[in-house]
Amino acid sequence: MSKAIQRVGVVGAGAWGTAMATVSARAGRDTLLWARESEVIEAVNRDHENTPFLPGQPLDPAIRATGDLSDLSDRDALLLVVPAQHLRASMKHLAPHIAEGTPAVICSKGIEMSTLELMHQGLAESLPQCIPAVLSGPSFAADVAKGLPTAVTLACEDQDVGEALVEAIGLPSFRPYLSDDIIGAEIGGAVKNVLAIACGIVSGEELGDSARAALIARGFAEVTRLGVALGAQAESFGGLAGLGDLILTCTSHLSRNYSLGYALGSGKTIEQALEGKTSVAEGVATSGAVEKLAAKHNIEMPICVAVANIVTSRIDVKTAIEGLLARPFTEE
Repeated sequence: MSKAIQRVGVVGAGAWGTAMATVSARAGRDTLLWARESEVIEAVNRDHENTPFLPGQPLDPAIRATGDLSDLSDRDALLLVVPAQHLRASMKHLAPHIAEGTPAVICSKGIEMSTLELMHQGLAESLPQCIPAVLSGPSFAADVAKGLPTAVTLACEDQDVGEALVEAIGLPSFRPYLSDDIIGAEIGGAVKNVLAIACGIVSGEELGDSARAALIARGFAEVTRLGVALGAQAESFGGLAGLGDLILTCTSHLSRNYSLGYALGSGKTIEQALEGKTSVAEGVATSGAVEKLAAKHNIEMPICVAVANIVTSRIDVKTAIEGLLARPFTEE
């Protein structure tokens, strides 16, 4: 069995990273939160609140913040919560300070645009001494930070390490379900952000709840096709990291990606929709990566491709919708 995890390092202090720090602290772990922004470090250590990214949510005074990656050298496990497109660079800077065999849980959801690699592939190249795991599922940062009931998938190929991680961060209000399908957990979490943009567009265009439900179902088929092609287990997509996350993100304005899509469907340009945002809508970059992966593997993903076309302004919303509705009838 793996040794008990007592000291947890959280890398990335946005809303989700801060929420995961609260989980770790509530579970009784010694929790150190790394932040890039000096104002975040000061606010967490002085006011016990992440005012820039999670305002109004009191934090356990035991949570400490640092801007020095070397302070993470004594951690028994890491939670990596940097935005997906910046995770590789952060891991490279982190690598000299982390011991061999340290579990590293990827909590970011995306596909790297520059390489078309999943996050765990980037980890293998940038933090090769770490044991990879993935945490994904239906979980809004505000809900988790408040201690509202949440269930997620924790995927790890090493059973003992996975069990140690579940024991370390599991709570009655935060329930990790163990899986060995890292690819499935990653694909489910990444592609649902693209589909959430599509669902937001449908709502912004006032196309109705029936259209949104159809899009979720057909989008679920796209997620599954891509995941299986990349080596995931098909049944993983019926779980929390697949269907669970898809339902949440595609139906709530609390979703950054859904809200972005809603703005696009309401007539805003992509520049207007992104203006003034402090948080990252991962589906924008991921849509381009999904489009390229689909072409590479010869997979039909018309909804995701339509989103990629919209966010890059290759076509407008109405043209994209007309193109989807004009597709030939086919078997389900």
